[in-house]
Amino acid sequence: MTRPSTLAAAALLVAAAFAGNAGATSKDAASTDTCAEQPVPACNKRIVEAAFAQWQNGGSGIFETLLSPEVVWTIEGSGPSAGTLRGREVLVEAAVRPLSERLASPLRPVQQRIWADGEHVIVQWEGVATLRDGGSYRNRYAWIMRMADGKAVEVNAFLDLPAYDAVLQRGHRQLQRRASP
Repeated sequence: MTRPSTLAAAALLVAAAFAGNAGATSKDAASTDTCAEQPVPACNKRIVEAAFAQWQNGGSGIFETLLSPEVVWTIEGSGPSAGTLRGREVLVEAAVRPLSERLASPLRPVQQRIWADGEHVIVQWEGVATLRDGGSYRNRYAWIMRMADGKAVEVNAFLDLPAYDAVLQRGHRQLQRRASP
């Protein structure tokens, strides 16, 4: 987490939650209370499906709904954006906000597939958003989440890092131009 770009990489992964109201709670999606009679994999899958459905339909707060406050979020891959962040607030403050500044519309999942096995849930999804400069952003993600008590405590996130980095660099140049006299 010593590299600023590591934090930036996580921003792309979680930016959608902060383009709108990020104050939703786990009661906004299926929670462990509503699936107490189900096996753990089915319950975890239901929680993730409900959160993604809410997000896809314009809702916000997916990270409060899905992530433990102590989540360990790892961006897999190589290069300046790969790395690990510890804690939901660290993820939000250091990574989400920089990306959300570059988006004109919230990042939304347009399609997803969800699998559950034991305490793990895997979500493969494609997200789209409009950039402040009028361009578009589209990326594919795979999140492997280890769940405990209805929340993700570890996430291994895979995405097209060059596409993500291009958005950050593009936005960085525009922010610099606006700041110049």
